[in-house]
Amino acid sequence: MEVLLDVVKVEAKPDYKLFLEFENGEKRIFDMAPYMDKKPFAQLKGSPLFGKASVACGTVVWPGDIDIAPETLYDRSRPV
Repeated sequence: MEVLLDVVKVEAKPDYKLFLEFENGEKRIFDMAPYMDKKPFAQLKGSPLFGKASVACGTVVWPGDIDIAPETLYDRSRPV
């Protein structure tokens, strides 16, 4: 069974990339660009809201009850 890692830090970059730190100390980059035309993320596209990403309950969240699963963030990100 795969261990679910919590996000402990996020920094949103202007190019729709998220710089992430996980509870195991790993630092990774997640590219949100492929998600920006899909619900619910489309409302973040071209908006200052994208830069308001924060961590809550172990994952990345935005104002307006938008979040993304931590396993998606980990599995589809690359180490830095």
